[in-house]
Amino acid sequence: MPLVAHNDLPTFDRLRQEGQTVLTPERASKQYIRELHVGLLNMMPDAALAATERQFYRLVGESNPIAQFYMHPFTLPELARGARAREHIERYYEAFDDLREKGLDALIITGANVAHPDLSQEPFWKPLIGIVDWALENVTSILCSCLATHAVMEFLHGQKRRAMRAKRWGVYSHRVIDRSHPLVNDVNTVFDVPHSRFNEITREQFDEAGMHVLVESEVAGVHLAVSADRFRVVYFQGHPEYDTVSLLKEYKREVNRFITGERGGYPPFPENYLGPLQRAILEEYRDRVLEARGRGDDAPPFPEDLITPMLDNTWHDTAEGIVGNWIGKVYQVTHQDRKLPFMEGVDPNDPLGLAGR
Repeated sequence: MPLVAHNDLPTFDRLRQEGQTVLTPERASKQYIRELHVGLLNMMPDAALAATERQFYRLVGESNPIAQFYMHPFTLPELARGARAREHIERYYEAFDDLREKGLDALIITGANVAHPDLSQEPFWKPLIGIVDWALENVTSILCSCLATHAVMEFLHGQKRRAMRAKRWGVYSHRVIDRSHPLVNDVNTVFDVPHSRFNEITREQFDEAGMHVLVESEVAGVHLAVSADRFRVVYFQGHPEYDTVSLLKEYKREVNRFITGERGGYPPFPENYLGPLQRAILEEYRDRVLEARGRGDDAPPFPEDLITPMLDNTWHDTAEGIVGNWIGKVYQVTHQDRKLPFMEGVDPNDPLGLAGR
């Protein structure tokens, strides 16, 4: 929870300049422990539906030991689903119409699988835009992940994602560009982020749209950017929510697609993710797969249990810190009445009080 500047100690101003939340006594007197209601628009395909729930629930749940979080998962009926996923959604998910009536404090929008190079041709495009329109007027802050970032950047700012020559797939080093922004307060200035995508919004596009870039990689490009007011919309282009094994499972799915003939070539390794020993094990497995194919035999089982204990996670702590900062700002800005998200005395055009920095 935030510090209270109960005197004129210069340290308080210095901490504010560094991006830390410091309340005035008047503001602090209006604080009380309350719940936050966070929507999760989960557009991920069936195979990743439950895992994505766990990943974002974990990040939100770890963000603050005092506030109480109610997570509200929902999805779009326009997305094709198998029987098992439909059953899960019908049993555990909520309807957007109900959430719109009750109100949300914050909204997380996940990525999705797409079939068209033009996002506006996807069946989820119009309903997604309707939800974003509503959220901009009624939700304190929206956090977009990966493809959701691409869709919202196109819808709000006319910046269409661009296809890359090859899939950006792996774990990449990133650097904090603006250390004074509250979302990156007190996190590592250099840290890793997983990426898994064929398209990107470039730094030039973010700049042209008036977005404020906070975290960037020389190799992977922009990871974290925020809207012009530096808070209402938060854009992730990477996947900081990924579990340690997420990229391994993606690699396994690609290997299985090769085995079943769905893809032509054997998949490359995700970059900067596997150590020499893991790579050697998987190279030997590849050779065994190719030999089995040559003989017309079934492929051997994928050595997932052998690889998993050796994997390292070099991104989760920083992801937890950034999401924690985001949740903390939502908590400070959100009004008790979720229909009126901004507290009295808070400028909706500058909710974090960053003007003039």
